[in-house]
Amino acid sequence: MIPIADSLLAWYADNGRHELPWRQTQDSYALWLAEIMLQQTQVESVKPYYTRFLQALPSWEALARAPQDQVLALWSGLGYYARARNAQRAAQKVCADFAGQFPDTREAAETLPGVGRSTAAAVLASAYDQQEAILDANARRVLIRSQAIRSDPKSTRTLQQLWELAEALTPTAAHTYNQAIQDLGAMICTPRHPRCDACPLQRSCMAYAEGLSEQLPLSLRKRDTRERCVFFLQIEDGDGRVFLEKRPDSGIWGGLWCLPQFHPQGLSGQPVPCTAQQNTLADGVVLREQVRHFCAMQYGLVVEVQGLMAMQKHVFTHFQLHFRCIHIGLQEDLQAIKVADRVLSGRWFGPEAALAKGLPTPIRKILSRSS
Repeated sequence: MIPIADSLLAWYADNGRHELPWRQTQDSYALWLAEIMLQQTQVESVKPYYTRFLQALPSWEALARAPQDQVLALWSGLGYYARARNAQRAAQKVCADFAGQFPDTREAAETLPGVGRSTAAAVLASAYDQQEAILDANARRVLIRSQAIRSDPKSTRTLQQLWELAEALTPTAAHTYNQAIQDLGAMICTPRHPRCDACPLQRSCMAYAEGLSEQLPLSLRKRDTRERCVFFLQIEDGDGRVFLEKRPDSGIWGGLWCLPQFHPQGLSGQPVPCTAQQNTLADGVVLREQVRHFCAMQYGLVVEVQGLMAMQKHVFTHFQLHFRCIHIGLQEDLQAIKVADRVLSGRWFGPEAALAKGLPTPIRKILSRSS
């Protein structure tokens, strides 16, 4: 085991990102919120969301009591929306079970929805000065390279080894050390093309000594490159209002408002597989008739297809979404609106009201272009 704390702390004192907003406080709520937002998201993307969220919902109590629509609207565009739903449930549990304070033990903290071992440790170290080790993606990468760990970084055995290392290497001043190892991973020991010449651990780094800095961590699992295809239906009434559906709480866009989705059917009556995007998302007489039939059967709406946007792509962690938006107008406004208003999952919104809702990024882009 190669000790790294002293070199890391000396480097961090002069080079760390001390100005980050969540590093200006020891408030457990603000620290926890930052940790949740930073899960799988870059710092620069998080900054504006973090500031707006804290301004709107500045405490455990405020988040616990907020309407879910407000929480998701504040999170809209940040992605991984299960984090937002879990964040509100965690706030409710903190208020109900822990007297409005973040739990002061890791075991208790890990009972909160969305809080794992590393997140709990980070908050406990920063808010309560506890000697708790973290193992986020940045810290994991620094440990793997500095100790030249050649095994699968996602295997149970390797993760256990990394936790043992993290605990052994973390000094009493865990708060500062945790920030230092995160910053080194983000700024120097990057996933690709690490800046070894600027690294304070270069002299002791085993991966550097063995010429393995570019090869570690090992990547033994192929990235899932599944593709999905879908049409979004932008149905507008005579007043320019758009019809949105609130999605179920589960799923990748759980709880968000979304344009209705339509999957074209082949001759067999089954959805067309997303194997050739241009053909799957192509316009045509058959498609338009299927859309009219879908709107009539699903919503009781008599509609006219007015046009299609160009095909677009949105990349998720585990798949790529290819989509086109179909612009649709109502032919029988009054009857249609009465029917649609009875659809429990959907409502009509004016352009500004729609954009104020919690929307998936592709839907926000579609509606922004139309407003």
